[in-house]
Amino acid sequence: MKSVTWRPFAALVIGLLAVSSSSILIRYAQGENAPSLLIAAWRVTVAALILTPFVWSRHGAELRALRAPQLGLAILSGAFLAAHFGAWITSLEYTSVLISATLVTTNPLIVAFLTPLLLREKLSRQTLGAIFLAIIGGVIISVVGDAGNAPRQGAPLLGAALSFLGAVAVAVYYIIGRKLRAELKALPYIWLVYGSAALTLIAVALLSGQGNAMLTLSAEAFLWMTLVAIFPQLIGHSSFNYALGYLSAAFVSLVVLGEPILSTVFAVFLLNELPQPLQLVGSAVILAALFLASRAEVRAMRPEQANPQQVLAAD
Repeated sequence: MKSVTWRPFAALVIGLLAVSSSSILIRYAQGENAPSLLIAAWRVTVAALILTPFVWSRHGAELRALRAPQLGLAILSGAFLAAHFGAWITSLEYTSVLISATLVTTNPLIVAFLTPLLLREKLSRQTLGAIFLAIIGGVIISVVGDAGNAPRQGAPLLGAALSFLGAVAVAVYYIIGRKLRAELKALPYIWLVYGSAALTLIAVALLSGQGNAMLTLSAEAFLWMTLVAIFPQLIGHSSFNYALGYLSAAFVSLVVLGEPILSTVFAVFLLNELPQPLQLVGSAVILAALFLASRAEVRAMRPEQANPQQVLAAD
């Protein structure tokens, strides 16, 4: 670990503010009649295009030397990232920012649940308890049935289900990334999965008919969609990855738990979306579960395992 100055902590603050703006910027784009799948496709496409010259100038040889299994894993990882963005962004059409942001943030617990099944790693009792606690919190905020100021008010439970599906998809994306990141540097890996996710989402948007909206969208819609790509996708993720060069992955992961809190605060002031008391209780239960699971991870880490790892904020 490098010596710590104020810069990584400033990067964490910038990253947290950037990723927490995601729900708000998406809602603004949806308010300009931008379809959710198109927002998702635009987000990763713009991010991949911005990264392209940097990646190929610095890592062109590494990309040309990719083996077929590595490329296949990258494509699969990108497909799950596409499923995450498609499901989660669509969830914001049907439910409140609080419910959507909180449920999608449960992905670390889903990773912990899937890891024994896919990687044969054991779970601690504290992690199992955290998963059970998160399920209780998820039930609490889902049964409230309040959609906040979502564009579509008729199916808040559908929004909650889509947000949770987005959490599952990004959890699988992270698990695949564990294997691939052991063989690839961060920037080529990010570019490959963003590019794969972009191609997947473009195809799905066109097949669903949502891609046709490109011809009729306002300039404001394109502005909001581009800001989604720049702030939460590029600035947020880049800031977290910079901080990981100086701070532990466990500490950065704990900071990222502030995202649903900040997203909800932004929604109160910018979208006039006031959460219900039970939603706040359920969200607090889920955040407590995530905190407990993170503490269990910290205790399980040996000193020699404390090297920084890549953390890619989903939102």
